[in-house]
Amino acid sequence: MKTSRVVTVAILLLAVLGAAYYGWQRYAAPEPVAEPVAEPAAPPPAPVASAPAEPAIKYPLSAIEPPEAPPPQALPALAESDAYMQAALTELLGKKNVLTFLQLDGFVHRVVATVDNLAREHAPPMVWPVNPTPGRFSTRGQAASGETINPDNSQRYTPFVLFVEAVDTAQAVKLYVRLYPLFQQAYEELGFPKRYFNDRLVAVIDQLLAAPVQDGPVAVSLVDVKGPVPSERPWVRYEFTDPKLEALSAGQKMLIRMGPVNHRRLRAKLLEVRKLVTGAAVAPAAAASAPRK
Repeated sequence: MKTSRVVTVAILLLAVLGAAYYGWQRYAAPEPVAEPVAEPAAPPPAPVASAPAEPAIKYPLSAIEPPEAPPPQALPALAESDAYMQAALTELLGKKNVLTFLQLDGFVHRVVATVDNLAREHAPPMVWPVNPTPGRFSTRGQAASGETINPDNSQRYTPFVLFVEAVDTAQAVKLYVRLYPLFQQAYEELGFPKRYFNDRLVAVIDQLLAAPVQDGPVAVSLVDVKGPVPSERPWVRYEFTDPKLEALSAGQKMLIRMGPVNHRRLRAKLLEVRKLVTGAAVAPAAAASAPRK
């Protein structure tokens, strides 16, 4: 909290305490006989509520930077950061991977919005920082006897999972720390001016880590949409038959749709990232399974 905010809160607290003390003195002490006056005394001022405290930062990135870290480089303005981000990502990941897997326009805003959305009910693909997986979601079985996710469906995600596994986690987190002011600004512009983006990132990672790995068949049902116009993409209307799975967040359901092998491999990568962006051990899964907001 900035010093000016601290001073403001302190003044407000003193006003409240002063008003409360004045009121207590009026009712606790015997009231003397008052001399006649021309005008009644003004009533005491109403107590002023103190301003709510800003949430404390749980995982400050400044705490994980090495003492010998070089001075931070000057960053471009957020609105002009696309070219800078492309150069930095190309250096880290390679040009082919960047062009194959990433959406570079508005990359910082895309990352921030998607991280926030993964913990919610929907994560719209139009704001993803990665390209949608090629191919269609497929099922196995008949509608009458019940359908399950086709095990072959997980193969669609294998190239992306291999790409993620090959990323040097330590170098990626160093880049994230260096570029963090851009992510923080984008998060504030998203509608969270008093929140710390790295805390949100850790909370979302914890929720993803709590997603249950499904080793057996996962039953799904096609949502019936009535209307005269037939759906041109019926494969996007599948829901998990198990209400507990369907109630999971968007990010958790994505991991389940990827299949158990890919789920475990991405989970291992998430554990690495969490450790580096917090400098601490992973929180228990029970603490990570809080309801989505």
